[in-house]
Amino acid sequence: MCKTISQKVRFKAEPSDVYQLLVEESEQIGRPFSMGEGTGIVVDLAPARRVVRAWREQDYPEGVYSMAAFTLKPVETGTELTLTHRGVPKALIPRTEDRWRQRYWEPMKQKLKAGNRELATGTRRSAASAEARTDAALERTGA
Repeated sequence: MCKTISQKVRFKAEPSDVYQLLVEESEQIGRPFSMGEGTGIVVDLAPARRVVRAWREQDYPEGVYSMAAFTLKPVETGTELTLTHRGVPKALIPRTEDRWRQRYWEPMKQKLKAGNRELATGTRRSAASAEARTDAALERTGA
């Protein structure tokens, strides 16, 4: 017997940034994918909005695929991701729920947090560099 897992998680990032962590650049509808323990076929890709995959793991019964749908919605604080994972073998539900939280959502939050720090640092460096160039130009013109 199979069951459905539903999880919602919020990220302090734009939907396009969250989407980039979910999808490899080379992924195409109808083609195989690999993501952590999951492998299968990409069913739908809607950039910054939705990813759907026919999903299976090594310990699924032979020939059994589940359907993992990731929906991204912009919210005031960033992005809300809703996972609807249908057809997960009942015996694997607790493990699969924990895997999503520990091996996907938490690492994604850390990557986005690190990316935001790099972006903020890079922006500060760019601003400082631009200010230094402006000061040098003013010195050359005698202003």
